[in-house]
Amino acid sequence: VEKVFASLPQVERGVSKIIGGDPKGNNFLYTNGKCVVIRNIDNPAIADIYTEHAHQVVVAKYAPSGFYIASGDVSGKLRIWDTTQKEHLLKYEYQPFAGRIKDLAWTEDSKRIAVVGEGREKFGAVFLWDSGSSVGEITGHNKVINSVDIKQTRPYRLATGSDDNCAAFFEGPPFKFKFTLSDHTRFVNCVRFSPDGNRFATASADGQIFVYDGKTGEKVCALGGGKAHDGGIYAISWSPDSSQLLSASGDKTAKIWDVGANSIVNTFNMGSNVLDQQLGCLWQKDHLLTISLSGYINYLDKNNPNKPLRVSSGHSKSIQCLTVHKNGGKSYIYSGSNDVSSNVPQFCYAHYWDSETGENDGFSGKGHTNQVSRMAVDEMDQLVTCSMDDTVRYTNLSKRDYSGQDAVKMDVQPKCLAVGPGGYTVVLCIGQIVLMKDKKKCFAIDDLGYEPEAVAIHPSGGTAAVGGADGNVRLYSIQGTSLKSDDKTLEAKGPVTDLAYSHDGAFLAVCDANKVVTVFSVADGYAEHNVFYGHHAKVVCIAWSPDNEHFASGGMDMMVYVWTVSDPETRVKIPDAHRLHHVSGLAWLDEHTLVTTSHDASVKEWSISYN
Repeated sequence: VEKVFASLPQVERGVSKIIGGDPKGNNFLYTNGKCVVIRNIDNPAIADIYTEHAHQVVVAKYAPSGFYIASGDVSGKLRIWDTTQKEHLLKYEYQPFAGRIKDLAWTEDSKRIAVVGEGREKFGAVFLWDSGSSVGEITGHNKVINSVDIKQTRPYRLATGSDDNCAAFFEGPPFKFKFTLSDHTRFVNCVRFSPDGNRFATASADGQIFVYDGKTGEKVCALGGGKAHDGGIYAISWSPDSSQLLSASGDKTAKIWDVGANSIVNTFNMGSNVLDQQLGCLWQKDHLLTISLSGYINYLDKNNPNKPLRVSSGHSKSIQCLTVHKNGGKSYIYSGSNDVSSNVPQFCYAHYWDSETGENDGFSGKGHTNQVSRMAVDEMDQLVTCSMDDTVRYTNLSKRDYSGQDAVKMDVQPKCLAVGPGGYTVVLCIGQIVLMKDKKKCFAIDDLGYEPEAVAIHPSGGTAAVGGADGNVRLYSIQGTSLKSDDKTLEAKGPVTDLAYSHDGAFLAVCDANKVVTVFSVADGYAEHNVFYGHHAKVVCIAWSPDNEHFASGGMDMMVYVWTVSDPETRVKIPDAHRLHHVSGLAWLDEHTLVTTSHDASVKEWSISYN
């Protein structure tokens, strides 16, 4: 892999999102789906993804030694794995309770771990990292525990926060419950000790932050006197020198507090949209990070609290499709997904990425209102997309702006499209083929007698190849404003899932649900040229290299193969291109660089060499 452009944190409304810090200060980490994403804090385009959990991961944190990461998932599994090698070998795996792990904490010697969440019999456990044997009991709460932290200096102390509106204080090891702190009136979302151990703070859905003595648990003060924020507080993070505290709230602000003086140092107004609610934060070295409900990661600027230094954006849901386009000498990767969150009204945007740096952004304006299922770039530098919202859109790539008038409504849901010279687009809808010219529908064929699944237009224009669920490819002629069947049928080896012409128009490659890719020679009247076997599951996408001699295929087996047209035996294999998720899109940046996307919401770039 040359580059990994990582997915954003997966967030939900009203739920805290934990960002883990790195004791060495270089990285930060968070979770998305079954993945733990590790990113370089100075250059977030440098990323690594851990994909060994079988269930959705909730929290991941570095051991203070920096050598291991512990990550916990919704099934109650805790995995402890190596950070020093690329393979991230598993060191230990435990199941402290059956149910969602919501937070975890290490002791400063990296030898003990406390884990809390929503178990059936108990809400927490604390044990030795290398044997799993218990070093205390986490009791004192009667509802799910949301947060835990351990004092990083001796004598050890442990604090928890729960949905029973209480925090609890423990001494140890072995850790024993000492008393309940019932100052809050709503759920306690986050508890954190200061790095020097002198204080700990609790933050709650009631908008209050209380500060306590780290050794005795006695209350010191309420930040801001009464309420610290106008909305619920989801996360807090101490400054490295223990003098200040960063807080993140549903009131769409983040604040820095001077804890000793009990005063506000900065208020960061993050916006007015519901997506600007702040669900997580991390103070590491000089970096102040927050996570918005949009999933975006904000780098706050103390000198200009109304504008972040930088915002790391991207996809937080599975990526469905992909295309690549050169614009002004730079290659851009365009990816489309269904970033529609279940309880937040949003629009599904295409996203573009600078293939050199990984810097990326969305498009302005209102996008599709449902999953983007296919995209292509036409000769007028327009990104043409079709979506489950039953529209086809044309977006000017130099402006990267969605304008309302360039959305064309289809009679039935579109699922695939292809663009050709002369302003033509062929759109496959359910049970229908539509020909469009210059952004207008001009012809439709209904009553097909088969279900169309994939389409490609020959580079010279004139011919469209349509692959069907019945295992056949049918050729159609584009004549003026009409589409006519050529009465020519090519047989694939199974239901067609994707097809593509080589850039010089010499070959048509067809992949199918029976794990096979068939290449037809256009000049020889579409005679079968070669058949390519190797995938262990349905092949779902295909893309030709600019050299016209190689093409890539991606499958449900999570494999990507790069094939040589003239020799089916010569192939480059990329196993586990995206672990746990099949490859959903492929595109070439140049003859030696392939881009892949997947339902793990990440975009990866690979260097391909033929020996």
